[in-house]
Amino acid sequence: MLKGKKVLLTAGPTYEPIDPVRFIGNHSTGKMGFALAEEFAEKGAEVILVSGPVNLKTFHPQIHTVSVMTADEMFAEVQKYAAEADIWVFAAAVADYKPKQAAGTKIKKDSDSFSIELVKNVDIAATLGKQKKPNQFSVGFALETNNELVHAQQKLQKKNLDMVILNSLQDAGAGFKHDTNKISIVERDKITNFELKAKTAVAQDIVRTIMERMYA
Repeated sequence: MLKGKKVLLTAGPTYEPIDPVRFIGNHSTGKMGFALAEEFAEKGAEVILVSGPVNLKTFHPQIHTVSVMTADEMFAEVQKYAAEADIWVFAAAVADYKPKQAAGTKIKKDSDSFSIELVKNVDIAATLGKQKKPNQFSVGFALETNNELVHAQQKLQKKNLDMVILNSLQDAGAGFKHDTNKISIVERDKITNFELKAKTAVAQDIVRTIMERMYA
């Protein structure tokens, strides 16, 4: 059980504003992250759930939800809780880039083409990875379309993660907009493959594996 443990968990997409009515985002629903939050709470942990804009709610008394919109807002909230958390799980699909400057008023379609200059968002997992203490356990997610395992292993190293949850958009029923997922858990010396399952069952597999590693 995880009674007495604190989990910091990110979920959902981020929306990066172009102007007051448009944004750059992605198809993340937050279902995987919310399923994980519920499973951690069921195992006794106190969960800080930092979520981007989703159509989901959780009413578990062990879960404290913080709603954000942008990657910068998510990073600011995560920084508040990172030091005190025993487990970090970065399940959010954070936008890699944002407009360099958001327009203050709605952009009109006055021309046949329109360019937006994008700049990199903060890499939340990598930045916190530099601050991770030996007693903290850090988990990242990798949603890939090609060279999946190579990219996941690179994330494991670059971001100082203990574990990467890999899923591929090549697998039917996995990724965004599904109630199911098919994952591989990638560790430094081990890769564990799972069958396609409901995201609630996937959350159970992930939390159980984290507990096994922490209490090994």
